[in-house]
Amino acid sequence: MKHFGFSRRDVLRAAGAAGAAAVASPVFAQAAASWPSKPITMVVPFPAGGGTDAFARPLAAQFAKQTGKQLVIDNKGGAGGTVGASLASRMPPDGYGLFMGAVHHTIAPSIYPKLDYDLEKDFVPITLVARVPQVVVVNPKRIEASDFKGFLDLLRRNPGKYNYASAGNGTSHHLAGELFKIQTRTFITHIPYRGAGPALQDLITGSADLMFDGLGSSAAHIKGGRIKALMVSGNKRNPAFPDVPAASEVGMPDYTVTTWYGIWAPKNTPADIQARVAEEVRKAIQTDELKAIWAQQGAEFPNFAQQQFAGFIHEEVTRWAQVVKTANVKAD
Repeated sequence: MKHFGFSRRDVLRAAGAAGAAAVASPVFAQAAASWPSKPITMVVPFPAGGGTDAFARPLAAQFAKQTGKQLVIDNKGGAGGTVGASLASRMPPDGYGLFMGAVHHTIAPSIYPKLDYDLEKDFVPITLVARVPQVVVVNPKRIEASDFKGFLDLLRRNPGKYNYASAGNGTSHHLAGELFKIQTRTFITHIPYRGAGPALQDLITGSADLMFDGLGSSAAHIKGGRIKALMVSGNKRNPAFPDVPAASEVGMPDYTVTTWYGIWAPKNTPADIQARVAEEVRKAIQTDELKAIWAQQGAEFPNFAQQQFAGFIHEEVTRWAQVVKTANVKAD
């Protein structure tokens, strides 16, 4: 699957939008110069403990060190991240309300046709924060397989016996599971949760059998031996987990799903403030402290310009619409 190609049309569209936003009034320019003068709220549209939190909270701590103002994480889970996104779309466009979403939000338009917000029209993209491969993780007491081959054999011998947890219907966890089923010709029952945190907890306790998770939220639990990683998506192993084979090594060269996280602001947020947010976020992620945290979670920081991020989002919305159609995924 194609991930990061940008057409000339996409880049021009994004650049045009950025240019229009840059025409700010003197009042907004003055506000941008003093930003931030008070705490900032960043909506994370999933319960605490999930993949988004794994990056949002260290980022918030470093952001506060740099600016002297608190970046408050407000977890608003539900409906595959769309509840929090809807709330965030209605925040005042003054730079004091941000939204940290994920790949799920480019899937949602194809799953929920009656969303009361439009990701590409009601928000302005600020920056990508992290990108991690998807990982197949199992509860070793529920699925006794020493490697991926043994795991696949187990699934094929027992169609419908095992279940996989996800962060909700239409999330990347869900779509990654459906793609896996299509490519391996296996059947596993999907169990949606209100976020990756609750899903992971049930995987750890044994209420769920397996999960197709973003490596960032699973990393600590894999290292702690609470769950077992059998494969990472893509064509190369992850440096944080060199013993876990890549999908291409186990006969799944087209299993290239990645999880990514990014920051948006409500539309009409002044361009000067958008630039300041992007600058502070990039500065934070490039500190030694956050570089180490990202590395521990097997994540990379794609240092995209704003217009690149906008083009990437448009491409992801289009790509996931095709996946949803192929997998015939419907909203609950």
